[in-house]
Amino acid sequence: MSAVPAADLATSPRERRIAWLAWIAVCLIWGTTYLGIRISLETMPPMLMGGLRWTTAGGLLAAYMATRGERLPPVSGWGDAFKLGFLMLVLGNGGVVWAEQYVPSGLAAVVVASSPFWMAGVEAFRSDGERMNWRTAVGFVLGFVGIVVLVWPELWRGGSGGQGFVVGMIALQIACLGWSIGSSYSKRHGRAKNVFTATAAQMLAGGLMMLALGTVRGEWAALGFTTRSTVAFVYLATIGAVGGFVAYAFALRHLPVSRVSLYAYINPVIAVALGVAVLGEPFTARMALAAALVFVGVAIVRAPRTTARARTHVEPLAFRPDAR
Repeated sequence: MSAVPAADLATSPRERRIAWLAWIAVCLIWGTTYLGIRISLETMPPMLMGGLRWTTAGGLLAAYMATRGERLPPVSGWGDAFKLGFLMLVLGNGGVVWAEQYVPSGLAAVVVASSPFWMAGVEAFRSDGERMNWRTAVGFVLGFVGIVVLVWPELWRGGSGGQGFVVGMIALQIACLGWSIGSSYSKRHGRAKNVFTATAAQMLAGGLMMLALGTVRGEWAALGFTTRSTVAFVYLATIGAVGGFVAYAFALRHLPVSRVSLYAYINPVIAVALGVAVLGEPFTARMALAAALVFVGVAIVRAPRTTARARTHVEPLAFRPDAR
């Protein structure tokens, strides 16, 4: 008789049904945030857009928790908030926003799906982390080949377009690395009593740092709004950030982690389809081959292990670079 996942044992049928609806919402919401970022960037500079987004989202979440009698962490807890805000929002989400100035939104989603490679690498370098095995190494190689297939033609293409694409791809890798280091840190040091207030603090800290970067870069002079970019920004700051996180938190509480994590495979499909349909972004056979290599590599890295540790391991609740 097969074992029943702990999440299923502690959850009623009604809660599981709602959790699956929440999971579908996560797939749809986080699959659309790439398009929202791309449209927002039409009139909003990258760091200011990210900073305004996360301070707005953090303020909304903090205000909601205040109505429930929950307060933001004390001063002693803001150190972790700023560390995680820098790693997961400034580097993680900020890298994605920066990259989408040069890289199609659907393609950015495909590359971000390679985050498990970086997470496995970060863990392998920690003395208390999970060791890398042959299967993880094979997944790394396939994923790396996929990235090379994406970037290789641009490395030899003249003009600023090709250089910008390479810069965007590097920014996406920095985003994945920052997100992975932040996830590893959160797993060991970010066990706050209330995950929602801690996340609100993380949003506010990351947003303030991005606003500071935007100010240093002189982005305020270039800030503008159109109906199109404003709608996209409001969507990102509310449904994309707060709504997506709440749905993710509920799904993770009532469904096995291995099932919830499948959103990572669905988000890029939605992002690519929207990018092609709404923005007319290109999606060539080369991109399809590269995406397939990345997905196969991710599937190998994320495949369930047979050890007892793997069966009981639970990933920390945290944001992804694009929506986190």
